[in-house]
Amino acid sequence: MVCLVSRTGRQSQRYNKGRRLVVGCIPYRVKTSNDSKTSGEFEVLVISSQKGQALMFPKGGWELDESVEEAASRETLEEAGVVGNVERQLGKWDFLSKSRGTFYEGLMFPMLVKEELELWPEQHLRQRTWMKVDEAREACRDWWMKEALDVLVQRLSSPSRNPMEEKDKTIPLISLSAEKPNLMYS
Repeated sequence: MVCLVSRTGRQSQRYNKGRRLVVGCIPYRVKTSNDSKTSGEFEVLVISSQKGQALMFPKGGWELDESVEEAASRETLEEAGVVGNVERQLGKWDFLSKSRGTFYEGLMFPMLVKEELELWPEQHLRQRTWMKVDEAREACRDWWMKEALDVLVQRLSSPSRNPMEEKDKTIPLISLSAEKPNLMYS
């Protein structure tokens, strides 16, 4: 079960030395050819900002009642309407919030997308678009997200790594009500 309401407010958010902790994912999929074989190429999913047409990867506040992977998965579902496997962290970045003028810590994860939902909490607030990596890097507004994308590209381009063989870290489905989440295991 997935509720179609995003969490709101900052009263339950995590902070580190006064810096708000935000987490997100770079959702990606491996392209397949007409004969259903993987091509080795991949695409990433970008979303529009709530208040404009700037493009970015889904991210948001890490709350006290969830693991970092659960928060990244929840934010990706709320903002981009996709679910999948959250993989090993890409890194941590300190950045200045454009809207608040304060420093945040951002943690980003790759997410191998398993399902693209037709209905999701922020579908009326954001547009989502699959792009080639070079297009996404050009279009992405935030320097730190571009760096996270570079780390993902390097990781996925490694000859010893196959994204389909990555250890599955499927996160439980979460009821996304404005109140405390209910974990639903599938």
